[in-house]
Amino acid sequence: MHGSRISTCARRGLAAVVAAGSLLTVLTTATPAAAGSASTPVGGSKVVCTSQQPGLAPALSQDIAEALHGREGASALAIYDRRTRTHCEFQAGAHFDSASVVKVTVLAALLRQTEEAHRKLTPREVKLTTAMITKSDNDATTALWRRVRPAGVQHFLSLAGMRHTVPGPHGAWGLTQITAGDQLKLMELLTTDNRVLTAASRGYALDLMHRVVPDQRWGVPAGAPGGASVHVKNGWLPRKTDGWRVNSVGTFNGHGNDYGMAVLSTGSHTMDDGVTTVERAARVIHRDLTH
Repeated sequence: MHGSRISTCARRGLAAVVAAGSLLTVLTTATPAAAGSASTPVGGSKVVCTSQQPGLAPALSQDIAEALHGREGASALAIYDRRTRTHCEFQAGAHFDSASVVKVTVLAALLRQTEEAHRKLTPREVKLTTAMITKSDNDATTALWRRVRPAGVQHFLSLAGMRHTVPGPHGAWGLTQITAGDQLKLMELLTTDNRVLTAASRGYALDLMHRVVPDQRWGVPAGAPGGASVHVKNGWLPRKTDGWRVNSVGTFNGHGNDYGMAVLSTGSHTMDDGVTTVERAARVIHRDLTH
């Protein structure tokens, strides 16, 4: 579910989603729904944001909508920011093929299993999980998927409240059906105290996501503030129908930052096009949350 490094140079101009060949339209101003909330239409859906910081919700909803305007295919996103108590969603309940972003879920499911068995990761599991996350190694993922089993993955999903995620059939982990909302739940789970994963397990997962190899650090890190600790996992997959799937999830912590995001896309003609869609959204989110 991964390939060679591609160009991720930012392209100027507005960007967005075109769903299934339909041209989507964006209003040029956000429409506040209530104090601290705003929504901006993008075709038949809306970017909806809420925030405790005055003016942030309208700015984010409009900027995200503009960033997604005009892009081929379809996309979805979800973000949280604990500092400003901000949340945004765009088609966060829509299903997408996971590609390699599911590898964080596989890791989390394995870590939950070790906790329930009151044991540590074996040396082989350490080797496999490191390769799976930092290099997006598919063979390592297949080995761990078989070890955890779909039932183990589903057990973790239930505990995590990721109710809309469906494990891929017949060992096809890259075809797991995910939503931006569920992926954001996972990012939140990894960055706060909870009863699903211990601090040690969360720290292990975040450390691997922080050590992703340089040529796979595109996607949601685009435009991240310099002082933030970046944790990322990307996924990319071409299929005969609906083109490229390009997804990216991550968290950004430290130096006053405490937020995360999930951006999913499908239907891009090339991988580079999909990366551009993800990074257009990520850049405006980072800018609005940190300035």
